[in-house]
Formats: sequence, structure tokens, C-alpha cells
Amino acid sequence: MKQNAFKKYTSCLAIAILTTACCIAQSYSLSSPNNKIAVNISTGDDIRYSVSYNGNPVLLPTPVSLELTNGIILGKEPTITGVQRQTVNKTLKPLYGISSTIAENYNELSINTKNNFSLVFRAYNEGVAYRFVTRMKDSLLIKRERSNFQFPENAQAYFHPSLSEANYRLQKISDTLHPNYSSLPLLVKMNSGLNVLLHESDLLQYPCMSVKSVQNNTLEGEQRLYPKKWKQGGYSDYNLVVLEEEPYIAKTAGSRSFPWRLIAFAENDKDILTNQLTYLLASERDNRQDWSWVKPGKVAWDWWNSWSLTGVPFQSGINTLTFKYFIDFAAANGIEYVVLDEKWSDPFNLLKPSKGVDIEELVRYAKMKKVGLLLWCVWNTLDKQMDEVLDKYQKWGIPGLKVDFIDREDQLVVDFVERVLKETAKRKMIVDIHGAFHPTGLQRTYPNLINVEAVRGLEWNKFNKDGTSPGHDVSIPFIRMFAGSMDYTPGAMQNYNQADWKQIFDRPQSQGTRCHQLAMYIVYYAPLQMLSDAPTAYEADKKVLQFLSEVPTVWDETIPLDGKTGEYVAVARRKGKTWYIGGMGNWDKREVTIDLSFLPAKNYTGTLYQDGANAGRIGNDYRIEQKQFSPSDKVKISMASGGGFVLVLK
Repeated sequence: MKQNAFKKYTSCLAIAILTTACCIAQSYSLSSPNNKIAVNISTGDDIRYSVSYNGNPVLLPTPVSLELTNGIILGKEPTITGVQRQTVNKTLKPLYGISSTIAENYNELSINTKNNFSLVFRAYNEGVAYRFVTRMKDSLLIKRERSNFQFPENAQAYFHPSLSEANYRLQKISDTLHPNYSSLPLLVKMNSGLNVLLHESDLLQYPCMSVKSVQNNTLEGEQRLYPKKWKQGGYSDYNLVVLEEEPYIAKTAGSRSFPWRLIAFAENDKDILTNQLTYLLASERDNRQDWSWVKPGKVAWDWWNSWSLTGVPFQSGINTLTFKYFIDFAAANGIEYVVLDEKWSDPFNLLKPSKGVDIEELVRYAKMKKVGLLLWCVWNTLDKQMDEVLDKYQKWGIPGLKVDFIDREDQLVVDFVERVLKETAKRKMIVDIHGAFHPTGLQRTYPNLINVEAVRGLEWNKFNKDGTSPGHDVSIPFIRMFAGSMDYTPGAMQNYNQADWKQIFDRPQSQGTRCHQLAMYIVYYAPLQMLSDAPTAYEADKKVLQFLSEVPTVWDETIPLDGKTGEYVAVARRKGKTWYIGGMGNWDKREVTIDLSFLPAKNYTGTLYQDGANAGRIGNDYRIEQKQFSPSDKVKISMASGGGFVLVLK
């Protein structure tokens, strides 16, 4: 063989050997700091990962990939160029939250490829997460994402068969019920009792993920396609209804980090209450910007009670005198805000107040009373008028907005939410998002996102024959609230048992007892917490009003005490030196024992709000007991059907 021919032969042989080596499967492992969680990743024809907890399989090997519209599939036959590992152990100090500090401790593995992308895995003690990271010059059109979750058993799962406001449907993973859809978070109850939560975090420039049931105990991730054409429609023409879609899910930058796909674990239901993975995985806020103006607080809300004041010398309704009464009520009781909800303005022109509403006089009056006005708006109207409206509201001194009726989960509305948060932050305005997709940690990135609805809340008692039941009320702390703050809007003062409750739009009632409602102010985390009933309803019960005036909305410490999804919940939260303990139950009567051994070694003066002897028949019935407590006490408390309790320790 001639020399040149031999060189050509050996060169081709080397290339062939290298190509073959690239396709040889490789495996990597990653463990949580406490070694309870193990992730195994294999690469060959594709990239697959599996997860185990305490040595038991939770997710079976499942491929992950991103498919581009040009035919490239990131994750198919990857050429691995190296891996990087790091361990992080630090303490975060959020601007506000369920605790003044958050421990962040994880191990990370980044698998780098020749195709200008990496797949990054993190293992925390609370769960695991993975995400794609791309390093490409040109923008990307993402055709689809492959993100399935295959379980080793057909376990029970809490499906949420609606974008944001449904009752949970308990089913088997592989039950293909109608609709075969669940928004996130989704809770799976393994046969061992282990809780597994699926969710996403750091969702930016990308559509939301949902899941559906498929065979082999698998939940298949899905995203909405990118909208191409739309028209005004939906409820009261408040939305933009998509008519035609593009053949891709996302149009995004070529160099970026994609959303985290997270799988969280809790051996006991109550431990879900302090799992903050959604927040930890989100992008950090811009610390070059001053965020000190973001002020959590309580809100007097007009819409739920239909502006129904009693005993006043004027006709209540959508008018200046009614709103001034709300402002006076807030000022007198230390309530930071009043929201002017739907109908304060033309919903299609946010600079045109309704007849009888003198908005500039209300702004002047609220400033004099040191109360902030929050203004409601339809999202796509705000989108059309954004600069003009926000500049005018800033000039008036409006501290925040309630943005409603988004009702979609494609990339365009995700981009809108980020855009409105950026623009309001420039003008030092907080934002409460309603009628929208699930929270994804965005409050860490933009702290002016003060609250998110994305839950079947108290408002459903106005317009739905089933309303919101106590069983639902004690499910959402373990599922929806895992995603982040939750604007359920509690505070009903007309409280009824299961047999007597009725749906009445203008005189709405709650299901369950008054103490069930009071406990929500502790159990439900909402930095912007509503008082949903009429000011005159609270003024008629001074003891309830005193509690509502004093209860905080953000916390220095949270300790979950007990609970079972759909049955009951009890949690303790501290602000300063005062502890607030709240408990709620479903329609079953029950007795709970609250062990106070978590308290520092001091004596405490306690005020206990608990269901009255007749609360099961008359939901408004409650009683108050004041006594001394110490960390050695175990307090037995009876809850009526649909009941609850509050214990304040000073």
C-alpha cells in the first residue's frame, strides 16, 4: 500500500472509531445533599434520565429533547464534550415570603454537547430539576419539547383539568378522562405514601407546560402552539381568542436557559407547605434596581360583596361615595390598599372612568388617608394602552394594578406578563395577576408581582352552583400553593353549612364556618391578601375585624404542623415575636392536637378563635378563648364540619 493511501486509510479508520465512540452510551449520576434522591442520566441514541427516592424508583428512564423547526433535535444522538459539577450551599434573603431566609443547597451536573447545548440537572433535598441551555447565534423556533414523566406504578394523581380555576380531579395516572389535561402543579400520591409534585420554574419567553395521561403510567408534557391570528372574544369580549396557530410552540433567543422541569418530593403531606423549589429555581431579581417600594399588605375588595354597604346614608354601588367609604374603612383599620375592581372604568378604555366615579378625587382622598388605590384592568386593553395608561396612573400616584382575564398559556401571554412587570416596575407599581396561568417563580425575578390567582377561589361561590367547598379549600395548600402565592380572596362573613349554602351572586356566602375563613389568612400565603366582604359586614363584628386588622401577609418563619391533602391542614407562621397558627378541615368534624413544642422557651398570651358549639348548624357561630400557653402544651381543638381555628400567641 502506498504511503498516501495508507494515511488516507488510517485517517478514515480514526474517524470511524471516533464516530462509533460518540454513539456509545455513557451514564452519569447525581445525588441530593442528603443522598435520599438519586438521578441517573444516560446518553446514547438520546438523553434519558431516571429518578429514585430512598432507593425506590419514582421516574423510570425517559428521553428528553427539544425539536427545532429546521429538523434538528437537541438530545438526539448527542456528542458529549464534557461534564461540569458544582455544589451550592447558601442562604437567600427574599424581599418577602413565608420566611425571612431560605436555605439553598443542591448538587448540579451540566452535560455539555458538541451541538451548542447543555442539559443541566440539579438535585436538592426537596426535589430535582432539569433544563436545556442553548448557545446559538440565531433565534430559535421550537417545534416541540419532549418532557414525559413515566412512573413505575399507576398511582393516584390530582389532575387540574382547567387552565387555572377548576376543582381537582383525583384519578389514576393512566386514566384518560375528559378533558385529558392538567395544568401544573400536579400532585402524585405514590403507593408508598410519597408525595411527588410536577411543576416548572423560570418560565420566560416560552409557553406554559401542561400534562396529559398516556399509557404505561406516563404523564406527557405539552405546550400550546404560538398564536398566529386571533380575535376579541371570550367572557364579555375581554380576551383575545386564538383562531390560528403557528407550527411551533416558541420563538425565542438562540442563547438562553429554558424553563426548569421540576419534580419535588415530600414524605409527609405537611412538608409540601414549606417546599420552595419553585422560588429557588427562578432567576434572581435585578439587585441593581431599588425594590424597597414593593409593599405587601391587605386589601379592601369591592367586587365580591357587590358594593353592598348597609346602614349608610347614600345608595351604595359603583360611585365615589361608596369607594370613599372603602377608603375610610381601610384607613381606620390599618389596611394598606383598596382595589377598584371591574366596572370602575370602561374595560376597553382604562382612561375613561365609569359615570359616577371621580377617579382623581378618589386618588386625592386616598392619598390624604394614606391608603393605596389598586386599579383593575383587562389584560389586552392594558397591552394596547400600556405606556399611556401607566404614565397617567404614575402621575396620579396609583401604586398598583390588578390585571385580569388572561385565560391562555401560550408564549404571547407569558411574554405579556413579563412585559407588564417590567413596565410597572419602572413606575414603582405592584401587580396582582388574575385569570391567568400558574405561578412559575416569577415573584423572585420581579418582586412587584405581588400575587397570582390561578386557583378556584371564593369568587366561585357567587356564580357557580358548586362553589368552593371546604374539601377543595384543604387541597389547594398542598398542590396549588406549592407553585407560589395564591389570591384565593378569603374573608366571607356569611358562612353556611353544606345543606344550607346557596349560590347568590349579589349576596354571596361561603361554605363552612367563619373560623374556616379566618384560618385562611394564616394557611394561605398571599402577600396581597384580600378582605372580600363589605366593610360594614366587618364593622358589625369588631372581634373578627381586630384579627383581620392585625394579621400579617408575609412571614419571618413558617412551620407546618399537620395535614392531609383534602382532609385538613394546620400551620404555624411567625411575624416578629408573634405566632399565628391556623387550621382548617373539610366537611368532616374532627379534633386536632397542636403540639406547641416548636415555640421558643417562653410563656405566651394566646387568643383562640374556634368554632362555636352550633357552628356545624350556624356557620357564623364562633367563640374566643384567652389563656396562657407554653411550649409544653398540647392544645386540643375541635373543628365543626367545614370548620377551622386561629390561635394567636404573643
